[in-house]
Amino acid sequence: MGKVWIIGIAGGSASGKSTVVRRLRDYFGDDIGFVSHDSYYKAHDDLTYEERCRLNYDHPDALETDRMVEDLRRLKEGHEIECPVYDFTVHNRSAETVKVQPKRVVIVEGIMILENRELRSLLDLKVYVDADADERITRRLIRDMKERGRSAESVVNQYIATVKPMHEKYVEPTKKYADIIIPRGGQNKLAISILTEYLKTVMASED
Repeated sequence: MGKVWIIGIAGGSASGKSTVVRRLRDYFGDDIGFVSHDSYYKAHDDLTYEERCRLNYDHPDALETDRMVEDLRRLKEGHEIECPVYDFTVHNRSAETVKVQPKRVVIVEGIMILENRELRSLLDLKVYVDADADERITRRLIRDMKERGRSAESVVNQYIATVKPMHEKYVEPTKKYADIIIPRGGQNKLAISILTEYLKTVMASED
């Protein structure tokens, strides 16, 4: 298999990261691996559901990034990992884990994967998916209501209280670390096509 390439795909909440990742996974199938930073949200079994709802999930401290760094190192070394599973409907980590095998290319996705220096250093290619703020809040509203059982009021309140200020403080500034910036998110088919061709070259190489 040779070297394991870790490709980081960052960007704001609902910027289109998942669409970019989905198109890559549709093209390459099981030939590439995938790890989401969202899976590493910390467990809060000691808190009630109401207390968990009030936590700031858009701050770097909400994530167990140290564990993710260790897992990515193990993948780079050719070892299988047990990736945690997070349940957004109850705001808590599940008792389950998912096995992730080392592949030639492993996609790592998350809003703050470029914020942590140690994590950033493990990424062989850093991609930032960019999108207008109005588009992001609209997509987030639709996604959280449909997929996570949230009310419109709770989504908007969270966006105003934490998502927007944390994005401006911790996410937007990391754009400077990106090797590639994809404007217009998942709608930018040309940029995704170019990224796909690059990954095909990586998959075919022996380095």
